[in-house]
Amino acid sequence: MSKDSERAAYNLPPVDVPKPEPPVPPSGPTLFFEKLFYYTVDRPVTQYREWIERQRANSKVYYYHREFRRVPDITECLEDDYLCIYEAEMQWKRDLQVDQEIVKIIRERLGACRVQEGVNAPENCATDLQLFKDVTKAYRDRYDELGAYGSARRCLMKQKHRMIAERKAQTEAKA
Repeated sequence: MSKDSERAAYNLPPVDVPKPEPPVPPSGPTLFFEKLFYYTVDRPVTQYREWIERQRANSKVYYYHREFRRVPDITECLEDDYLCIYEAEMQWKRDLQVDQEIVKIIRERLGACRVQEGVNAPENCATDLQLFKDVTKAYRDRYDELGAYGSARRCLMKQKHRMIAERKAQTEAKA
């Protein structure tokens, strides 16, 4: 290949480019104000931040493992204590999320056992299946048929009606 064909494909930079002049170091009032800003604002803020980071490094806080304190149940709240009722509602919602995760984990464990055991799953996964049945029955007893707007108060009323029905069934069974 000739040099001319390469030149046409790749434009070479011009040869007569002057060298850039080195930057002029700041002097006079510019240097004074830069140093003034550095020593009065930038340096103290930077040192304070580094000190805070050292303090945090000594005692790490894992914010993603937040632990809520248990609050009284809605049955323990007074009728006009709206703050207590609100806290009980929020506690109920957290309990609902925890129970949903428990059911999900047990279901995944049962699915993994069935995949691992294959044909022998009915015999080898019987304990996991029984645990899954118990967990889902407990979940359904507490949260089923509450709908999208379920709350601690509605859950309490559902449990009350279930207990009344159980007592009624026991008395009918005895009679």
